Amino acid sequence: MDISIKPIVTEKATKLTDKLNRYTFRVSPDANKFQIKSLVEKLYGVKVVSVNTAVVRGKNKSRWTKSGLLRGKTAAYKKAFVTIGEGETIDFYSNL
Repeated sequence: MDISIKPIVTEKATKLTDKLNRYTFRVSPDANKFQIKSLVEKLYGVKVVSVNTAVVRGKNKSRWTKSGLLRGKTAAYKKAFVTIGEGETIDFYSNL
């Protein structure tokens, strides 16, 4: 099974990184904590202390257009909060 992982870089995620040394990732919905931990350790070369996950539900969206009201829904996804060891950092912008 191939799982995907993408960093989430928002103000709230950056505050978590600064205060608690915790990084936020968007992961595949079928990935478990052990797979996420091994993938982060392999990709970024850091020691992972803990992994917490949350499933973010899709939000209902609607907008008015010339043809009437359009309704839809955003996609649901899984979010992983990865706490790494003291003194270690992950640099998302090093390979740009």
